[in-house]
Amino acid sequence: MPISYDIPEVLDRREGPHGEVVLRRHGELLQIIANGCFLMDTSDGRSERLLVDVALDALEGRPEPSVLIGGLGVGFSLAHAAGQPQWGRIAVVERESAIIDWHRHGPLSALSAQALTDPRAEILETDLVTYLNETSDTYDALCLDIDNGPDWTVTEGNDGLYSATGLADCARVLRPGGVLAVWSAQPSPEFEGTLWNAGFQRVRTEEVPVARGVPDVVHIGVRPG
Repeated sequence: MPISYDIPEVLDRREGPHGEVVLRRHGELLQIIANGCFLMDTSDGRSERLLVDVALDALEGRPEPSVLIGGLGVGFSLAHAAGQPQWGRIAVVERESAIIDWHRHGPLSALSAQALTDPRAEILETDLVTYLNETSDTYDALCLDIDNGPDWTVTEGNDGLYSATGLADCARVLRPGGVLAVWSAQPSPEFEGTLWNAGFQRVRTEEVPVARGVPDVVHIGVRPG
């Protein structure tokens, strides 16, 4: 009997200013592919939820804190933040109009529809680096889920976000005592050092337990008060 392989089904394919973005279904999973490289899917949102949780915990009860989430992705972080009544403003920066559309009108709305009706939540369609350089808004927490993390970027230009200059831009939009939480597909001791050198305090890394392989992690740092 021949072996049957489950072939992913392309649901939508868009050409944007940063290249091709594809949404596909593989079994029960929805996957986002950028320029031929797998970015994320709906299989396990633990690390994306951890990204929001560690930021909230590090704020130590600050009333109605605001959070800026860098990267909409499949919507796990947005949906989780919207499910937490402690947050005040919840802003998400996403530069790919296709991804925003898939959440508002497409298959990803099953994950984010309720969050998008939350009056605290808004999506800002812009590049995160540009936004950090130009905005006058400030936040209590900045949760970055851009690319694959500091040691393995897929999109050209994203690596600068994790440099000393990029972290200075992150610190600029944080209020005193504000929290920076950075998602990564693998631990990065070098990035921990970069956070310390950029002036962040209480730097630490939390891992998502896995049965085998390299764990996703969240790097945390606090802007001095």
